[in-house]
Amino acid sequence: MKRNKLYVAVTGGIGSGKSTVMKILSGLGYPVFSADAVARNIYDEPAIFNKIRADFPDCVAGGKVDRKKLATLVFGNQEKLQHLNHLTHPFIMQKLFSQMEECSGAAAFAEVPLLFESGSEGEFDRVIIVSRDLSERIRAVMSRDGLTEQEVAARVKNQYDYERNSISGHTVLYNDGDLLSLESKVKRIVHEIFEAKKV
Repeated sequence: MKRNKLYVAVTGGIGSGKSTVMKILSGLGYPVFSADAVARNIYDEPAIFNKIRADFPDCVAGGKVDRKKLATLVFGNQEKLQHLNHLTHPFIMQKLFSQMEECSGAAAFAEVPLLFESGSEGEFDRVIIVSRDLSERIRAVMSRDGLTEQEVAARVKNQYDYERNSISGHTVLYNDGDLLSLESKVKRIVHEIFEAKKV
């Protein structure tokens, strides 16, 4: 099926600046979407809730998933994190693409934190990887989420390692300056994406 628009994923490690990039894209007039926004309601879906209740019973109370308890459990255990992602990610991607298909415009941008972990990068026409110095990432997440350095480091440890894994063929956006610098880089990358489409 021929697509009528470009589907672009924005990804990167925790605290890299993905959400800031999405705000810039939205300010430029592009439709933006978020896998995390879709995921917020995912545990209300009966099929997903039943799987969570079966596989993570200690994280369900009063007919609801205790999100904080579940997050603490999986971020400290790579195997459990992978299992949770395996349960939820296909459903999240299906909902995300349904939303993107309904929007108008030449391109749709989606923030997808677990893009490479889930093997979903091939579903998009282009991938933008937001990269930032690790110490800056840790500092940003500590400030944003009120977590300790150790808590953030544990989450980083369980994430996809962009430095060790091949990311060739994708666009890397280095978030290593101020907001104006980042805006300029986003505009340049968007221009390059549309120019490449013409070829």
